[in-house]
Amino acid sequence: MATYVSLIRYTEQGIRNIKESPNRLDAAKKLFQAAGGELKQFYLAMGKYDIVLVAEAPDDETVARITLSLGALGNVRTETLRVFNEGEFRKIVGSLK
Repeated sequence: MATYVSLIRYTEQGIRNIKESPNRLDAAKKLFQAAGGELKQFYLAMGKYDIVLVAEAPDDETVARITLSLGALGNVRTETLRVFNEGEFRKIVGSLK
């Protein structure tokens, strides 16, 4: 499965309803599972972003559907990166001509 890192910021609505955030996290975990993926790690962050998620999913389209669904709720804005682990990195670099 592919790995993704999402950098997330609360919207005004999301921070106003911060006490609902743990329930929203649980719903996000279920959304990933229903799509054949897994939300692997959650971090509350300090700085430009409020949350960092690490997730696995079958493909980019699946993650796009999930992040659009989460964003449509109005509580967060996401920036998602497809990342490659060390083994994948070595394979990619090894395939260069």
